[in-house]
Amino acid sequence: MHLILTGATGLVGSACLHQMLTNNLVTTVSILSRRPVPMAEGHPKVKTILHTDFNQYPTEVLNQLKGATGCVWALGVSVNDVSKEFYEEIVVSYPLAAAKAFASLSESFNFVYVSGEGATTTPGRFTPFFGRVKGRIEAQLQALSTEPAYASLKVYSLRPAGVDPKFHEEIHGWIPKLKPAGKAVGYPIVFTILRTVNPGFISPTRELGNVLVDLAMNDGKPLSGAGVLADGRTISNLGMRRLAGL
Repeated sequence: MHLILTGATGLVGSACLHQMLTNNLVTTVSILSRRPVPMAEGHPKVKTILHTDFNQYPTEVLNQLKGATGCVWALGVSVNDVSKEFYEEIVVSYPLAAAKAFASLSESFNFVYVSGEGATTTPGRFTPFFGRVKGRIEAQLQALSTEPAYASLKVYSLRPAGVDPKFHEEIHGWIPKLKPAGKAVGYPIVFTILRTVNPGFISPTRELGNVLVDLAMNDGKPLSGAGVLADGRTISNLGMRRLAGL
């Protein structure tokens, strides 16, 4: 099975990459990245395609992706790190352009979008900016999959909450270091407390990566059960934990 991954140098992307590398059913991993991905270097089933414009997918790029049947879109950024305009481009324009392009790669293509807890397709007065934007792209991706020109597209959006790599030792040497601001507000202490008093808020990276990759590999049908929303196409953190057996 041939899968595509974006955001491979980030926290969630690293978790997905580890699962793809160790899953025997995955035979080819195509990484789209602006820079080399050290965790993937030298691995026989990985090809890293250096790609700088995520709004455009020229023929030479699509030819390298031909035959892929799924993608985990883990490319993202904190709303605090960029302007609102650039945040919307990264969160909305990039995955929408990719989904349109990737729909032509195979007869059935699973596009798995990494959203976030707090996203909503029905925002209210007090919905934060990031929740509105992520909810908007969730809705746009689902709408795209209903258009005849993109009938091959099967979309899932997964909303992780507190992404926690604590017990995923295999990726510790590859993930981004916690920024000084994160240390200043006590993120490590907060996560230590949450693991005890509110584990349902935690998204352990090993299990999160496994669920995301499974979604990219599955039959593309809607899901059901606790924590599954939007006609079986959106998975909350509760749903992710249930699917992971947590």
